[in-house]
Amino acid sequence: MPPRPEASETPGSPFPSLPLSDGRTIPQLGLGIYKTPEEAVPALARRAVEIGYRHFDTASMYENEAGLGEGLRTCGLPREELFVTTKVWNTDHGYEETLAACARSLERLRTEYVDLYLIHWPAPGRGRYRETWRALEKLRDDGLVRSIGVSNFHAHHLAELRKSSERMPVVNQVECHPRLPQRDLIRFHDEHGIRTEAWAPLARGRLLQDESLGELARSLGRTPAQVVLRWHLQRGVVVIPKTVNPERLVENARILDFELADTEMAALARLETGERTGDDPDDRD
Repeated sequence: MPPRPEASETPGSPFPSLPLSDGRTIPQLGLGIYKTPEEAVPALARRAVEIGYRHFDTASMYENEAGLGEGLRTCGLPREELFVTTKVWNTDHGYEETLAACARSLERLRTEYVDLYLIHWPAPGRGRYRETWRALEKLRDDGLVRSIGVSNFHAHHLAELRKSSERMPVVNQVECHPRLPQRDLIRFHDEHGIRTEAWAPLARGRLLQDESLGELARSLGRTPAQVVLRWHLQRGVVVIPKTVNPERLVENARILDFELADTEMAALARLETGERTGDDPDDRD
C-alpha cells in the first residue's frame, strides 16, 4: 500500500483535499454522475453541496454536463470553491477534435474553465491519444482547464505518453475496488507523480453483499459501503461513488470519523479476485 499522502482541508467542506503534481489540489471524495438522468442532476448537485461535496465528475458521454452546470450555478457557492471534472470521448480523439470537444463541454457546463479534463479512454485502436494529449496541454496552457489527466489508462499507455510529453497526467481515473485493487498500477502512479482516482469504487454494488465485508461492517457499526470507501481513503485514492439516492449521498459522506486498522485493511485485501465490472482499456475503442 502506498504511503498515506499529506492532505489539506477543502474550503467549506469536511472532506480532505490531496495534492496534485501540478501544484493544485483535488477533493478526495467526490460525486460521480455517470448514468444520472440530466433532469435529476441539478437537485442532486445542490443537495451534495449542502452535505459538503465540492468535487463533481461528469463526461461528455454521460450527456448530463448541462444539468451539472445548472446545479452548480444555483448551489449558492462561488465557482472557485467547486471542483469540476469532465472528459473527452473516444470519437473526439485528435488535436483539433479535442479542442472543439472541450469548447462544447464548457458551453454545456456554462463555465469558463474546468478543474480537471481527462481523456476518457485511451482507445488504442484509434491510435490518437497522443494527439489528444497535446490538445489537453494546449487547453491547460490557455487556461480553459486547470489540470489535465487521463482515465482508464494502463501503465503502458502512460509510458507512451511519457515519450512525447515532458509532463505526466496528474490523475489517472480507473476502475478500482477491493476486488480490483490496482496495486501494480498504483505503484507506477506513485513513481511518476500520478494521483489514482477510483471509479466503480464499490464494484457497482457487487461488493456490498459479500458476507465477510458485511461482518466487518457490523463489527464497526458501519455500512459495507462506508467501510469500502474508507479503505480507498486510507490508500490515498480519490474516490467518486455515484448515487441518486439522497440517503446514500449522506451515508457515503460519513466516512471521516473512523479508521480501519491494519488487520481490517488486510481483510479487505483478501477480497481481491481481479474481476472487472467494466471493459479492459485495451479492448475499448
